[in-house]
Amino acid sequence: MSNENMESLSAKREKAIVKTSVIGVITNVLLAVFKAAVGVISNSIAVTLDAVNNLSDALSSVITIIGAKLGAKQPDKKHPLGYGRIEYLSSMIVAAIVLYAGITSIVESVKKIIHPEAVDYSMVSLVIIAVAIVVKLILGQYVKKQGEKHKSGALVASGSDALFDAILSASVLLSAIIYLIWHISLEAYVAVVISIIIIKAGLEMMSETLNDILGKRGDKEEVAEIKRLICEETEVRGAYDLIMYNYGPNKNYASVHVELPDTMTVDEVDKLTRRIQMKVYNESGVILTGIGVYSYNTSDDEAAKIRNDVHETVLSHDWALQMHGFNADTESKKMRFDVVLSFDIDRSEAVNTLTKEVQAKYPDYTLQIIPDIDA
Repeated sequence: MSNENMESLSAKREKAIVKTSVIGVITNVLLAVFKAAVGVISNSIAVTLDAVNNLSDALSSVITIIGAKLGAKQPDKKHPLGYGRIEYLSSMIVAAIVLYAGITSIVESVKKIIHPEAVDYSMVSLVIIAVAIVVKLILGQYVKKQGEKHKSGALVASGSDALFDAILSASVLLSAIIYLIWHISLEAYVAVVISIIIIKAGLEMMSETLNDILGKRGDKEEVAEIKRLICEETEVRGAYDLIMYNYGPNKNYASVHVELPDTMTVDEVDKLTRRIQMKVYNESGVILTGIGVYSYNTSDDEAAKIRNDVHETVLSHDWALQMHGFNADTESKKMRFDVVLSFDIDRSEAVNTLTKEVQAKYPDYTLQIIPDIDA
């Protein structure tokens, strides 16, 4: 895929996010106006809080637009990998707004429980709330679908929040119907439930976005697919240490080690790694920024025997998940290999244990054991 195509896709994605967010802003502002009017006229704290929630959704959409615009800026000297991560910051701000709305709502709801006031629902009020439920359901599905399609965390969060709003508005409508039929006022308690759900949603959104900012384990299926593509090359014995780096939606980079026969020339390795980089990018959109090389012995039977013995020794431990990059020089008596370690054991302790065990079997060899993380 050429840079021109990448820029075209990026521009298309930005346009779709902005369009979806604008629809969200307009819809939520209209809903907020109608609900606020109903809340004031009927003296309903639940409906009023529902209106405030719609206003926070509108603000969230505005922030999403700003994030999409800033995140689409072209790379420059100061930020050579672009500004894509700004979208994660906008998602965090959206989550903070939702959380703030939830906390404010629960405070006002508790006040209404302590000091209850009479409510007065009209048929018009019920119709407006019912229409709002339908609108929110449609809006939520649309926004979430667009977010998943264009890999926008902020849109997915806004869409999920809109679906929550539909459920909350339904609970408000139900409490209004109960009041009209049995004259039992549940709206303050319903408002508390609404507030708790909003707070929970805000915390979950914040946690997910924080994981994106900190960096998280690569998607299992994506990692497996990239390794499969690499190992399709006949010279490659295995692909290891695949680390993913994310610099915003659709901006994924990675580094990897490949195990190659020790007979390959530098020129052959260069051609192979370039072919792998192009193949992985075309198939997955991931840019391999670096491909390291492990060599394996091809003609030394003694080295192969040692490898099998060491492999068995290493993997006898539950915390040793994988061994790779093995190479033994039987003439200079040097041995090196990498071990993927579980997070359940201290890395220094693991290396010391393996060094003692392997050294006991091969006391004449100089060992180099490199601990790898379970990425």
